[in-house]
Amino acid sequence: MAGRTRIKICGMTEGLEIEKAVAAGVDAIGFIFVKESPRYIRPEDAREIIRNLPPFVDAVGVFVNEDPDVIGEITQYCGLTVLQLHGQETPEYCEIMPRRVIKAFQVTAGLDAEFLASYKDVICGYLLDTYHENMGGGTGETFDWAVIEKLNLQRPLILAGGLNEVNVGAAINLVHPFGVDINSGIETAPGRKDVEKIGKLVREVSDVDGRVVLCG
Repeated sequence: MAGRTRIKICGMTEGLEIEKAVAAGVDAIGFIFVKESPRYIRPEDAREIIRNLPPFVDAVGVFVNEDPDVIGEITQYCGLTVLQLHGQETPEYCEIMPRRVIKAFQVTAGLDAEFLASYKDVICGYLLDTYHENMGGGTGETFDWAVIEKLNLQRPLILAGGLNEVNVGAAINLVHPFGVDINSGIETAPGRKDVEKIGKLVREVSDVDGRVVLCG
């Protein structure tokens, strides 16, 4: 998809780091409301951070197989603008969500275009991530980006899985995603991000986008 590649930093928990990420040019911040995650953030803390976000920066709530009523309560309380679902949520589940949905899928040999197409009318984007048997995300590992083309995605693609300031340019050049989702690749510890790496990543994305426009 032509145009500027959007950047989401996921699993952020600290207000000052988020403030610096937004100042660097990040488009969306992901807040993980999965208590088992080392990047979990309490709704009370997320609400305080989100209320200070500037306009046009999305607050994305990340959930895994959560009760829809709980998602509704957290969404309203925190002021979430987008929901990102990382479990086995069905199209019917996505359809009743109170905000636009990004549906995450781990890329396996069994993931096919027909299955993904069943979600196209109830989500605003697909997030493709690296498969891990025990982790729903934040693996720090990439997957074979060449498989994406055969999936025939009918909504914008958000690319995740082991991306960082070093490899994000190559990923954009090959995949041309609508956006990239960055998590463990720029961490100093779970939930804490290296703001210098964020700045480098934003500049790399901008440089690659600029080269694509010039070549086009």
